[in-house]
Amino acid sequence: MNEAWIIDACRTPRGLGKKSKGSLAGQHPQHLGAVVLKALAERNDLNTADVGDVIFGTSSQRGRQSGDLARMAALEAGYDITSSGMTLDRFCGSGITSVQLAAMNILSGTEDVAIGGGAEMMSIYGEEGAAPSMFLDNDNLTLRAAHPQPHQGVCADAVATIEGITREDLDRQAFETQQKAARAIAEGRFDKSLVPVFDVDGNLVLDKEEFPRPQTTLEGLAELQPAFAAVADYALDEAGTTYRQLVLQKYPGLEITHVHHAGNSSGVVDGAGALLLSSPDYARAQGWKPRARVVAMVNQGDCPTLMLNAPVPAAKKVLARAGLDVSDIDVWEINEAFAVVSEKFMRDLGMDRDKVNINGGAMALGHPIGATGSLLINTALDELERQDKQFGLVTMCAAGGMAPAIIIERV
Repeated sequence: MNEAWIIDACRTPRGLGKKSKGSLAGQHPQHLGAVVLKALAERNDLNTADVGDVIFGTSSQRGRQSGDLARMAALEAGYDITSSGMTLDRFCGSGITSVQLAAMNILSGTEDVAIGGGAEMMSIYGEEGAAPSMFLDNDNLTLRAAHPQPHQGVCADAVATIEGITREDLDRQAFETQQKAARAIAEGRFDKSLVPVFDVDGNLVLDKEEFPRPQTTLEGLAELQPAFAAVADYALDEAGTTYRQLVLQKYPGLEITHVHHAGNSSGVVDGAGALLLSSPDYARAQGWKPRARVVAMVNQGDCPTLMLNAPVPAAKKVLARAGLDVSDIDVWEINEAFAVVSEKFMRDLGMDRDKVNINGGAMALGHPIGATGSLLINTALDELERQDKQFGLVTMCAAGGMAPAIIIERV
């Protein structure tokens, strides 16, 4: 049976996703993709004519992020014109799905070499023609009646309320993830994969993480005002329907306690990442040594109204597919879209917290939507190598109540 080997992985630093402050904000999204694709080619002496497909996740495919970013990034990176490309959208889960599809190409024998990755520039969100999808407003009233889908932040507060998870619990996790990220950066744990971004004129734009706030304290987090109370009561239509009412449509009587804020929610950033995968036969012919192999992959749906709870069943499903148990996984990367997502995940699976988001998560490093999944797989791989461990599991919530999941094994 064929295997899908991960040969290499790299990523850009994450830049602040603000047009006025972010170092990457002046770059074209395709350029960020080209940076990591070029790095993969150069680092591995890759014959790009052999790359059957470059698959990228990009969630907001509007404005400058439209027009099949993967294909255009590959062309800018100097890839052979015979190397194809496609861009997909599974919301936040896009960057895992892109790697899944690249692996499927290898496993099926369709391709010998494929690249999975993603790029997202949140600094251009809100520009005319580049706003994120307003699917959350559910203008389709038939869909809204069957599956109301509130704002993600309102969902996070609703989940915390239902689960009885306090703001103190979430703030503690937010503080700890900042400390983990600061330690990882100080010890150079990201250096192997981090690719500096230069502009088209060769000027250095960014070579380090821009979002982390190591000065964060528990006292400072406690002073932040909840971010989604006003959002919950935003009127979506002329009838005055609110996000809060959409939650109540499925969970009548729920009195939402608002516990999430900027400090315990994921950061708004720009960034890109990519992984090079190949078949064993092709890798051996090139003299490549695999860094890992793909063990199992799944996708999972869950309640679209709460939206954020699919990672737990996704993890259980992929563990069962791989014939593994929670205790077999050495490194877990659970995207910190909101603190409640990873907190609920760890509680539900009764996990060893020291194995989860070891080098910090999106609350400290940021969440470049369609790219994040690829970055997390990259981070898990680096950490497996650093610790000389075996298995890593990566999963994340996605809008619509979904979660892709993947298990990799260090080779």
